[in-house]
Amino acid sequence: MEVFKSLIQVVNVLSAVVVIVLVLLQHGKGADMGAAFGSGSSGSLFGASGSANFLSRTTAISATIFFCSLFALVWVDSKPGANAGAGVMSGVVQTQPASGQEKTPAKPVQNDNQSSIPN
Repeated sequence: MEVFKSLIQVVNVLSAVVVIVLVLLQHGKGADMGAAFGSGSSGSLFGASGSANFLSRTTAISATIFFCSLFALVWVDSKPGANAGAGVMSGVVQTQPASGQEKTPAKPVQNDNQSSIPN
């Protein structure tokens, strides 16, 4: 089961990186304004329609893979009996002081100087 979980984690991380790269590769809607005035080329590597269709479809597919792998990780971790009785503090070791080193609270000291101060 741990190998399956590790494989899902690798797919999750890779799909997240692909989504990030694809989103950064896409150009915004304001970039088309420059192409309208002749500074951009109408033909591109992805054809006359540009890279919008290819990149948006690939982003949608990789985002779907990311969310499916995320749900698979949640499903693997939430199986009954996988973490029975495990809580947030399950890995913390609590130590107790040795029996000979117990400290008693200090008694408050009364100040005798207060009685000699005149009101």
